[in-house]
Amino acid sequence: MTGARSARFPFGLAALLGVWGLTRLTLLLFVAKVYVFPGPDVTSDVSVIYHGWYEVLRHGSFPLNDVTWQYPPAAALAVLSPGLLPFLDYPHAFFVLAFVADLVAFGLLLYAGSRSGKTRRGAWVWVIGVPLLGPTVYARYDVMVTAVAVAALLAGARHPRVMGVLVGFGAMVKVWPVLLLIAAVRRRAWVWAAATAGAIAALFWMTMPGAFGFLTAQRDRGTEVESLGSLVFHVARHHGWNGRVLLNYGSVEFLGPYVDVVSTAALVLTSLAFGWLLLWRLCAKRFLTHTLADAAFVAVLMFTATSRVISPQYLVWLVGLAAVCLCFRASRMAVPAWLVLIACFVTVLEFPVWFADVVGSTPLGISLLVVRNGLLVIAALLAARVLWRGTVSEPARALPAQAARTKETLASS
Repeated sequence: MTGARSARFPFGLAALLGVWGLTRLTLLLFVAKVYVFPGPDVTSDVSVIYHGWYEVLRHGSFPLNDVTWQYPPAAALAVLSPGLLPFLDYPHAFFVLAFVADLVAFGLLLYAGSRSGKTRRGAWVWVIGVPLLGPTVYARYDVMVTAVAVAALLAGARHPRVMGVLVGFGAMVKVWPVLLLIAAVRRRAWVWAAATAGAIAALFWMTMPGAFGFLTAQRDRGTEVESLGSLVFHVARHHGWNGRVLLNYGSVEFLGPYVDVVSTAALVLTSLAFGWLLLWRLCAKRFLTHTLADAAFVAVLMFTATSRVISPQYLVWLVGLAAVCLCFRASRMAVPAWLVLIACFVTVLEFPVWFADVVGSTPLGISLLVVRNGLLVIAALLAARVLWRGTVSEPARALPAQAARTKETLASS
């Protein structure tokens, strides 16, 4: 058994810890500007935007007159969290807390990988994937939300109440964690998620004005320059399209003729993705120990790939979910997970390294977007196919022993 494990995992625990420590130290040195990362300064969102929100939020109100505030009310907790470290200035306190969130996710994945039926593949995905995105990871609060999502999925079938609480909290920080429930078969997970989200929403509604302004904040957004739909305009600019590229609602977007058509098409694609997920949920016959994580990965992949905004930090979500999938020895999401890791590397090239080329629609910028977005689309389609085959169309004889163990686990939870 020991020999088999060594053959399967040529890198030991020491290597895993060493790579994590080295890469995270490098990220901290970049966000602290000890070393300068190529491209525009990715830390300005923290030092300018987040810090500005912090000054408003700490006085008991949401930034009502700032159109860039487009987040659920509990996002205020992430923005206010650097106040827990008063001995540091705001940016450095934020970077330290992002590092801590990264450490928590890594620790959870490492612990999960040591348990029966699981593997350290997931921890390796996290260790490799996060630094591939560059310092942007520590300069956005998405790594904090992802740590919550990782914890929720790993709680999974054994602790549906815990999963529900974490999903409800995560959804009130950045919405997308609600997709983690797509394969939850225990009613308690849904009930606790709804109760937690409802309690948090009520608390903010009663105590801070403007808690739900985010619901209408994105109505007039254009198509973000890194999204799948943006490729239409990147190419069209070379053929006489007379629209503009502007900083709008907190991101760089295309504005002009036909942008509303492409944005609507993106919403239609997202609706089709939701329809497929609903169909899958109705048709699924087998829910194994890894199905919860696999389905969450597929759902977030689909919604990310079809979104009219694909910011670089969105890839952090996918890395976290892919890591949880690969914690399970029986998961077949390895190929989509590695495609996501490759997409992370291409993402850091298009932002921040050659973001000027992306904004300028140069051949290099367009090529990077075609590759990155193409990888996400292919990963989504492959992952959806794997999920469907594993839970709907494969013969019931597949993995009978594991299915029985899963049934016993669900019955005892």
